Amino acid sequence: MYQGAMGRWLSAAVLTFLLFACEAPDPAPERTAPPNDSPVASSPEEQRAPDPRRARIALRPVADGLDAPLGLVDAGDGSGRLFIVEQPGTIRILEDGRVAEDPFLDISDRITSGGEQGLLGLAFDPDYASNRRFFVNYTDNAGDTVVARFEAAGEGDVADPSTERVLLRIEQPYSNHNGGHLAFGPDGYLYIATGDGGAGGDPHENGQALDTLLGKLLRLDVSGDDAAAPEDNPFVEREGARPEIWAYGLRNPWRFSFDRERIWVADVGQSAREEVNVQPADEGGLNYGWNIMEGSECFGAPDCDREGLVLPVAEYGHGDGCSITGGHVYRGAAVPDLRGGYVFGDFCSGTVWILDSSDPERDAAVALRTGLSIASFGVDAESELYVVDLNGSIHRIVEG
Repeated sequence: MYQGAMGRWLSAAVLTFLLFACEAPDPAPERTAPPNDSPVASSPEEQRAPDPRRARIALRPVADGLDAPLGLVDAGDGSGRLFIVEQPGTIRILEDGRVAEDPFLDISDRITSGGEQGLLGLAFDPDYASNRRFFVNYTDNAGDTVVARFEAAGEGDVADPSTERVLLRIEQPYSNHNGGHLAFGPDGYLYIATGDGGAGGDPHENGQALDTLLGKLLRLDVSGDDAAAPEDNPFVEREGARPEIWAYGLRNPWRFSFDRERIWVADVGQSAREEVNVQPADEGGLNYGWNIMEGSECFGAPDCDREGLVLPVAEYGHGDGCSITGGHVYRGAAVPDLRGGYVFGDFCSGTVWILDSSDPERDAAVALRTGLSIASFGVDAESELYVVDLNGSIHRIVEG
């Protein structure tokens, strides 16, 4: 049975890389887009409108020699440092083009790593500059999901593993579809993506069940010592439903992001469709359709009831890739033509696409064919965008 692309590709990639490099590689841009991949405007009005899908971009190497990197996060503390999440259980600091020799955090002794398991997500408290709190998502030694808070000392160059406070633990029935992404929303709450629990086809029907945290987007208030469901979460007062749930009907959401009061959620498909969803960030209770639907198609049946389901704004079939990696809307200055473009990719094919965030239902344009195993996208303090390659490297998006 098909169990998801990440499991097949990640298991061959992890724990095989060299020790990280401290010097930034040659900064020459690489892998520019072929000229015939840009969309063609359908009307004079569209031709006059700014269209980020037409942007010419390239990748510039920033760091390599990393150990299965899965994420790149800015702490928001004004330091300009970027924090690299490595799947086996370490977080490393990238500053001024160099990767620090000593890890910021090492919790590899409490993590199961390999396949789709490991240290999967990182988010810094909005007040990190003063309280030094940050949050991680990992699979523990039993294979279950843990969301925990840690604290860094002093200037935030190192975190103490003994400060861990477990806020949430979710039992996992299988080893795949763990989700794992964390991010703070514009409302100051922590959002957590969880997969449906694994195997294939959602055998326990967790995606549509409201009594489980699997296959969901969760929303938590973590401002106190413990995590709590905000009172305006959509299912707080529904009997039998978990109050932490913000949205449901997800298979394996692999990266989401916020932009100007909207949330972009990429969901990895089963065996046919990969999808991008976008909705107002303050609209809770949405049902993204899994396992009734896979993308815009009915799953496992020729017909299905679509009423009340959120359909994707973009999707692609497995001729173009097999495991979507969600990205970000570009708001930086280095690539002016790209502003307003939602940039996302595919882990298997290494393709990078651009959507116009002002009209996301227009076809996405192929921007790059990288040959990378795209595990994540990251954004720095200047809103510049990076691509994270599971094979051990970080690349910055620049003009092509």
